[in-house]
Amino acid sequence: MRIVFMGTPDFAVPALELLVMNGYEVVGIYTQPDKVSGRGQTLSAPPIKLAAQTLNLPVYQPANLKVTEEIERLAGLKPDVIIVAAYGVILTKTILDLPALGSINLHPSLLPKYRGVVPVPAAILNGDEFTGVSIIQLDKGIDTGPILAQAQIPIASNDTAELLMEKLSYIGAYLLLDVITRLLTKAIVPRAQDNSVAVYTRMLEKTDGEIDWQKSALEISRQVRAYQPWPGSYTRWQGRQLKIVEAKPLTGAATTPGKVVSLPGPLALGIETANGILGVEKVQLEGKRAMSAGEFIRGQKQLIGTVLPT
Repeated sequence: MRIVFMGTPDFAVPALELLVMNGYEVVGIYTQPDKVSGRGQTLSAPPIKLAAQTLNLPVYQPANLKVTEEIERLAGLKPDVIIVAAYGVILTKTILDLPALGSINLHPSLLPKYRGVVPVPAAILNGDEFTGVSIIQLDKGIDTGPILAQAQIPIASNDTAELLMEKLSYIGAYLLLDVITRLLTKAIVPRAQDNSVAVYTRMLEKTDGEIDWQKSALEISRQVRAYQPWPGSYTRWQGRQLKIVEAKPLTGAATTPGKVVSLPGPLALGIETANGILGVEKVQLEGKRAMSAGEFIRGQKQLIGTVLPT
């Protein structure tokens, strides 16, 4: 089997590595072009490119996969299957139809729930008890193709989007290996998605991270986990951004949403909400390093009693 693998972030790396470890012939890696990042504005390679280079696999980074010469180059690789894992590009029907065994996608949600770009933050934000991965046949829609396989895991109370995404990357890698085996033997029956219960997600923006203290402590704590590491969850104090890095919901009387209060014990810092108190474990003031709430309060006692904007 000749495989073309398309992916970009860390989520795609375990699947690629497992395919190579099991002797599959990966004839080409497609990923996003390198991007400028950091204060130094240096070029940064996508994680899947770095993994591919370690595995001595050819890497292609077209700026536009719709142009004729790029389609011809892809066709020249003669893939039996194209595997997509968070590539970040919508493939045309011409490309989807190239491989004899079709094009399949590894998606980090239990489709048809959470189609689109940010399924993992959405699952945490909505308070779901479970999430998972789906492998589907790609069609011209966005995550609408028939399901080939799914695997489910519980969402732990301390799961951030980053941690949960890492868990799903490994589960998805092994599920993909099983699907590939069954594709070869034609022992897999695609199952159509129920479009009537589909849920779509949208691209997150930096402004989504600003905390609304009129929400409950439970809702805000979910936001803190869902938006870690990006866009982060933050409020403002003394004209600077104050990021809430880790927090948990606490019961207790709260009369003024946004009011900062001291707490006994290791938490040290709480913020009143519309329902309950948000127990803050770690914070980061703009321009400073992240630190425990207790350490922060020792140096910034004037924060106690402040009412943060909402």
